[in-house]
Amino acid sequence: MATNERTVASVDPDVALAYRFPEVSFAYDERCVRTSAPRRTCSRRLRAPCRDVALYALGVGACGADAVDDKELHLVHHRDSQRHIKVLPTFVSLFPNKNSNGRGIVNVPGIHFDESLLLHGQQYIEIYKPIPSCASVVNKVKVAGLHDKGKATILEIETTTSLKDSGEVLCMNRSTIFLRGAGGFSDSSRPYSYTTYPANQISRISIPNSAPSAVHEDQTQQSQALLYRLSGDYNPLHSDPMVAQIAGFTRPILHGLCTLGFAARAVIKSFCNGDPAAVRNIFGRFLLHVYPGETLVTEMWVDGQRVQYQTKAKERDRAVLSGYVLLKHIPSSL
Repeated sequence: MATNERTVASVDPDVALAYRFPEVSFAYDERCVRTSAPRRTCSRRLRAPCRDVALYALGVGACGADAVDDKELHLVHHRDSQRHIKVLPTFVSLFPNKNSNGRGIVNVPGIHFDESLLLHGQQYIEIYKPIPSCASVVNKVKVAGLHDKGKATILEIETTTSLKDSGEVLCMNRSTIFLRGAGGFSDSSRPYSYTTYPANQISRISIPNSAPSAVHEDQTQQSQALLYRLSGDYNPLHSDPMVAQIAGFTRPILHGLCTLGFAARAVIKSFCNGDPAAVRNIFGRFLLHVYPGETLVTEMWVDGQRVQYQTKAKERDRAVLSGYVLLKHIPSSL
């Protein structure tokens, strides 16, 4: 919080669940530019890179180790006859930010909490069709879960995104938020719990004891969080040293969803030959913070169409993220 006063935490589940969120419309688009090249080499307008999706790809490390990486250049550049650059599936994890004007927190009537005690616990994404490089879309938002855990409240926000013109559904995000200090609003003998889906079915993760099927290593940049935040998450925890210190960190930390983007990229590069359209679902559980500049090591295990993963901060040898990516097909090469 910006002030020294802390918000008095309180939860009224009836008010929260009765609230109907307004629809949120927004667009991300592809821009065209005029070229100054001689007419013999270019006689028409050139399509510039899709700025929003290309900036996101760079923010989660695409081409970070090799600017001409054969499996990632198509994420930031129109290669050969490629009409549009391809879009990483985790790009859609940015869409819920539009619900809160880049603050990363959705205001839900009936739920009051100290923002400095908020933790992003999990993210679940379903992809229903390949994400276009430019589109006008609409978010529909609802409370998908609300649970009293005594010392904390778990709030689950579901965002379904559709194409504005056709109404065709593109994807769904379900964000799990831990509100520390906001629990204890129900009878302790019968704690309040509301959910619209079988949570255990989504979040069940078991890291195998066997050797991983593949391991991918990425060196994040000291400026990684500053680059990633340009995609729309402006929480000062990731840029302001004073805010980070107040929150208990020695310096600004990397966005959890940025780390998720790195992990999904590792899976796509390792098992999908760099094709982002091969992904159906993504789940990530945030375990520990990452400091920009640390090395992310993602270990992956293949089980049919499901790739389970665990990402570690190499310098500290600590697991920071775990989850799975469900592919449309069983990987053809391991």
